Amino acid sequence: MVQAGKCSSLRTKITFTLTVQCHVFPYSSRHDIDLKRWWRVWLNVKRTYNSPSAACSQLREVKDLRFRNSAMKKLWTKASVLGSMSVAFGSMLWYQKKAESDQLVCSHTSADTNPPSPYELKLVQVLFRHGARTPLKSIPGVMEVQWVPTLLEPPAHTQINYKVTDLHGGPRPPAPVEESYRKNVLNGGTFPGQLTAVGMQQLYELGKRLRRTYVEETHFLSSTFSPAEVYVRSTNILRTIESARCLVAGLFLQKQTETVPIFTTDAGSEILYPNYHGCQLLKILASPRWAEASTLPDIAADLQSVHSALGIAPRLPVDFILIRDDMVARETHGLPCPSALGTWKSKVEQRAVDMMCHVYEHNGSMENLQLCVGPLLHSLLTNIEGKLEGTSSEADRKLFLYSAHDTTLIPCLMALGIFDMKWPPFAADITVELHQHRQTNKPFVKVSYVGQDQLLPGCSGVYCPLEQFKQVLSAYSLSSEVHRSRCNSTKGAAES
Repeated sequence: MVQAGKCSSLRTKITFTLTVQCHVFPYSSRHDIDLKRWWRVWLNVKRTYNSPSAACSQLREVKDLRFRNSAMKKLWTKASVLGSMSVAFGSMLWYQKKAESDQLVCSHTSADTNPPSPYELKLVQVLFRHGARTPLKSIPGVMEVQWVPTLLEPPAHTQINYKVTDLHGGPRPPAPVEESYRKNVLNGGTFPGQLTAVGMQQLYELGKRLRRTYVEETHFLSSTFSPAEVYVRSTNILRTIESARCLVAGLFLQKQTETVPIFTTDAGSEILYPNYHGCQLLKILASPRWAEASTLPDIAADLQSVHSALGIAPRLPVDFILIRDDMVARETHGLPCPSALGTWKSKVEQRAVDMMCHVYEHNGSMENLQLCVGPLLHSLLTNIEGKLEGTSSEADRKLFLYSAHDTTLIPCLMALGIFDMKWPPFAADITVELHQHRQTNKPFVKVSYVGQDQLLPGCSGVYCPLEQFKQVLSAYSLSSEVHRSRCNSTKGAAES
C-alpha cells in the first residue's frame, strides 16, 4: 500500500500532467475518478513517445479516454479556453471526491508501477458464434410474429469492403445450407436463419471489445486491418459471413487499406461445425442420438407439458431445441412470445441443453466429440505450433478469427472441460491466446469464454503451460487425415 503522503503527491502529479500539460481532464460525471486507468495509459504512451507533446497528442486520440457525456465536454471547453482556470477547476473537483475514491487510487498505485506482465502475447485465436438471427423454423400452430425485411437492414458502421473466397482465394463455393433456407419464408417475408441488425450490432460490439484489448490496451494489433496480421474464416452460411464482417468493422473501426478476405470452404469439408454430411460415421452415431433425445423419460414428460401449454398438436416434430430457438429469437428482437411459455422458459433452456449433451456424449465415449470438433481443435494447435516454430506461411499473422455456430461452441467447450450447461448466447466467443514467458521463453496458453478467463481442468493455472494444454485437447484433437479416415470407417458403427 502506498503511504497517504505519497499518494497525495502522485495525485497532484497526475492531475497536473493530464489537465495542464495534456489538456485531458480525468473526471467523469457518472463515475469516480479513474486514476488507475488514466495513469496506465499515460505511462504506456510516455514509454512510446520521446517528447511530452507527442505523448499528449497520442493520449488525446485514445478512444476510451474521450469524454463520456456532452456536459463534461462543454465544461472542459470552457476550462481549456480560460487557461489557468482549468487548474483551479480541476483541483476543486479533485478534492470534492469521496474518501473512498482516494483509497481506491492509493490501493492500486503500487500495482500500476509494477513491471510489465511476465508473459508476452504472441498469437490470438477467436472462435465465435454469429449474432442474433431470424428463427430457423416457425413453430406450427403457435402465435406467429412478423419477421419483416427491415429487421435485416445493416447499420452503416458495420459495413466494410470484403470478399468471400474459398480457402485458396478462389471463387466462393456453393452454399447448400444457405440455399435450403431460401426454400421457406417466415411470416413477414424474410428467410429463416438470417442475421438481423441486432445481430450485426452484437458482433460489432464484440469487435470493439477485441479492439480495446488488442489494439488500444496492448497495442498487439495494428489499428488498421491487415490481411498479413489477421485471418478471417467463416462457415459458408450468410449469417456467419456477415457476422465476420461486422466483427472486423468493430475491431478496426472500418479502417482498411485492402479488401478483407473472408475464407470459407465447401459443405463436405467444413470443420467449423459438426459435419453430419461430410462425415458418414458421425451421421451414423449421432442420428439415433438425436432421435431418442426427445424420448428420454424426463425430457419427454416436460415436452408433453410444454406442447399442451402452447397448444401444439400431438406428434408434431417440435422439440425443446426448436422451441428455444424461436423463443430466444423473439425475445432478442423484442417480439412477443406466447404468454403460456413464460412459466416454462427456464425448463426449455435446461432441456435444450440436456438434449445437446445427450447427442454429443455417447455413454462416456469421446468419439462423438472427436468427430464433431477434432479437426478444429487440431487447427488451433497447429496455428500455435506454427507460430512458435516459425513455420507459418504468414510470419506476421497475429489473429485468427473463426465465425461459427452454437453447435460449434458447445462441443468445443465440452472438449475443453468448461461447458457451464448454458446455451452459448449470440456473439459468444472462445478466445485462445498464446503467450511466451519473457524470462524462460516457455509457451503458455490462456483461454477465455465470453470475456472471462477460464481455468481448464488439467491446467496448473489460467496461464496454462502449452504441454498441459496439449494434454487437455489430446483426447479430442484429430488431424484432417485421421478424421477423414475415421469418418469413412463405418463398419460396425451402427451396432456400437
